[in-house]
Amino acid sequence: MKIVVYGAGGRAGRQAVAEAQRRGHQVTAVVRDPAGHRDLDDVRVMAGDVTDPVSIGQTAAGQDAAISAAVDLSVPPHDFFTASSRALTTGLAQAGVRRLVVVGLAPVLPGASGAALMDEPGYPNEYRSFYLGHAAGLAELRAGDLDWAYLAPAGDFDHGGTRTGGYRLAEHGDPASRISYPDFAIALLDEIETPRHHRAAASIREE
Repeated sequence: MKIVVYGAGGRAGRQAVAEAQRRGHQVTAVVRDPAGHRDLDDVRVMAGDVTDPVSIGQTAAGQDAAISAAVDLSVPPHDFFTASSRALTTGLAQAGVRRLVVVGLAPVLPGASGAALMDEPGYPNEYRSFYLGHAAGLAELRAGDLDWAYLAPAGDFDHGGTRTGGYRLAEHGDPASRISYPDFAIALLDEIETPRHHRAAASIREE
C-alpha cells in the first residue's frame, strides 16, 4: 500500500513509518520542516501542514491510506486538533483517500465507569486543556463522513519500551496501562491493512 504519515517526525509517527516500512509499504512522511528530519531514511519526506486542507490534499495525492500522529504544542490544543481533524476530513476526501487512522489519547475515551477517563474521580488533570483539545478533534471526526479509526493507549505510552510484537484491545481506559511506541505502531498498521473499527475509537494495551 501507499501510506502517508502526518507527524512522522514524532515518537508515534516515526514508529508508524518504521512499521509500515517493515511490512513493505511505500511511505510518504509528512513533517513541517523536512530539513530537520534527514534521519527519516528510505521514505519520501514532504513538507506539509496538517491543519491546511490544501496541504493535506497535495501530500495525500495517490495514497491509499493515512495515519495522523501530528501535534503542535505552539498553539492552543483545541485550535490545533479541531483544525487538523477538519483539514484531514476535507483534504483526504479531495485526494480520494478514504481511510484514516489517528493516534489518540486515553483520557478522552471511556474509563471503567463508562465516563471519559479524564472525568473519573482521582484522574490527574493538569493537562486537561490538552485532553479537551483531543476530545474536540475526535468530535470533528465524528461529524464528518471519512472512514476513520481513533486508536489510543489504554493508559499511556511506555516511552522507553521496546517492540514485543503484541498488543490487545482494552475494554476501557486504564491509567496504569502502558504500551511501547513500536507495539502501538503494530496496532496502527493492522488497522490500516485490515480495518476492524469504522468511525470508532479504541484503546490499545500491551498483550
